[in-house]
Amino acid sequence: MPAKKPLRIVVAINPTASFGKGRSFGPAVVATLRALGHDVTSLQEPDFEQLVASGRKAVASKPDAFVVVGGDGMVNLGTNLVAKTKVPLGIVPSGTGNDMARGLGIPHDNTEAAIEALVAALDLPPRVIDAALINSTDDFGDPKQTWFACVLSAGFDAIVNERANTMTRPKGASRYLVALGIELIKLKPIQYRIVLDGVETVTEAALISVGNNVSIGGGMKVTPDALVDDGLLDVLVVQPLSRIAFLRVFPSVFRGEHVSDPRVKIYRAKKITIDAVDVAAYADGERVGTLPIHIEVVPNALRVLAPKPQVAAP
Repeated sequence: MPAKKPLRIVVAINPTASFGKGRSFGPAVVATLRALGHDVTSLQEPDFEQLVASGRKAVASKPDAFVVVGGDGMVNLGTNLVAKTKVPLGIVPSGTGNDMARGLGIPHDNTEAAIEALVAALDLPPRVIDAALINSTDDFGDPKQTWFACVLSAGFDAIVNERANTMTRPKGASRYLVALGIELIKLKPIQYRIVLDGVETVTEAALISVGNNVSIGGGMKVTPDALVDDGLLDVLVVQPLSRIAFLRVFPSVFRGEHVSDPRVKIYRAKKITIDAVDVAAYADGERVGTLPIHIEVVPNALRVLAPKPQVAAP
């Protein structure tokens, strides 16, 4: 059935998502949208930098939607291109984690269902959510700004991410678990300076995450009560843990039950500074750079093609 109104849509594809398993998903999205009568531009580039450049040019032309096909890294790419514009972001998850899709109620483990959800969302007003703006410096010491929509990590979880990104095996989400096991052997507390809405704290911690959304790493609910549209960021601070204590707490993260542990604290803030020596930050699975970083939530910064949250009956 043709679309109610033909739209001009840009589809950015990561053919290496989920280690190449999602190679056919991008063409399937493009074919479906074209069959519905939409004017579709497909972006496929040999590397990430060229995809960013092509995407930036495409967004400047003000399409009716910018759709990313891939994992959370592609969501991060899209967020950085369309934040604070009127161009809505569509997501067809085909990565290993797909945490942004999970949090937005987009089917994250069934590509056909995700494409159907995208098609349905194109006929509805986009959902407006918050995004977080990061001020940091690049490897040359020059200032830079980047956005994230899901979760930023700046502790043990970021160290694990850094390790996982250097590994070629195993494939899939289990790579993160292997990297976690390797880094757990070297687990040690990190001294942080944290500033939350102007209140400064110096503390040792094992893990710090900043969530606009709920999960990282394929469903680990690090900030289980985070809301993408409340104008606040949830800041998870885990006090230093022994290896045994960490292994006891870790499984509960998948259920979001770690917050009941007295060594786990969650704060809410609009402006956040995190600083530590030789610690990198990752946002939506993408490397931001080394600390310090300054983060500010920007309400209503992002339009997404996603279902509105259901309101429970009174």
